Amino acid sequence: MTIIRYLGGPTALIEFGGIRLLTDPTFDAPGDYPIGQRKLVKTAGPALAAAEIGRVDAVLLSHDQHPDNLDHAGRAYAAQAPLVLSTASAQERLGGPVRALANWASYEVADGLSVTGVPARHGPDGSEPVVGEVTGFVLKGEDLPTVYVSGDNASLDVVRQVADRCGPVDIAVLFAGGAQTPLLGDAFLTLPSAGAAEAAGILGARHVVPLHMEHWAHFTQGPDTLRPAFEKAGLADRLHLLKPGEQVDL
Repeated sequence: MTIIRYLGGPTALIEFGGIRLLTDPTFDAPGDYPIGQRKLVKTAGPALAAAEIGRVDAVLLSHDQHPDNLDHAGRAYAAQAPLVLSTASAQERLGGPVRALANWASYEVADGLSVTGVPARHGPDGSEPVVGEVTGFVLKGEDLPTVYVSGDNASLDVVRQVADRCGPVDIAVLFAGGAQTPLLGDAFLTLPSAGAAEAAGILGARHVVPLHMEHWAHFTQGPDTLRPAFEKAGLADRLHLLKPGEQVDL
């Protein structure tokens, strides 16, 4: 059984084959978070504090350069983790337990349980110099479901690559807030609701757990748009729309 507990923002605790994995740790209180000459505004804190999570086997960090994916308390938590799988840029900047996981490379986190790095594009084509390097993850193990964690990805072409190389996917954990920034105009930096539903169909996912869909002001879509989008796509029965603190056993 795979258990996913949603903590808020991009942060979820995934229990997979007897190991505990935490996605993009964010544990700070609401407030303004400067990023360059701009700021991101956090509107709600997590359902659980870092101390309540306890020790995990690994942190899956999609990227370190944005405070909505790794905030101050999240950095402190990650620094004490036994392993953080992330980008080469994150390894260079953070050091410590961070291990770079290249696209399509795999790391065995426990006997027979692997995490594979997969592409993610945090915006439209050509936006990489602005938004920086991002990664997603695929979890696999013998007699276990295949789990895809998208990270901050806005590209359905990337989703198709993951489906072709790693599919079919049993559980899709999709970052689905339709994030936008003035730096990139009307372009999405993460999947909007309709894109999340389309991604679920591309992946053939039997279960979809959305993350990173609320609690920050730069999200343009969220729980209120996800359910109608999945209903329109005929995929409502696959959607597990959790409230902070809730979990689903799959």
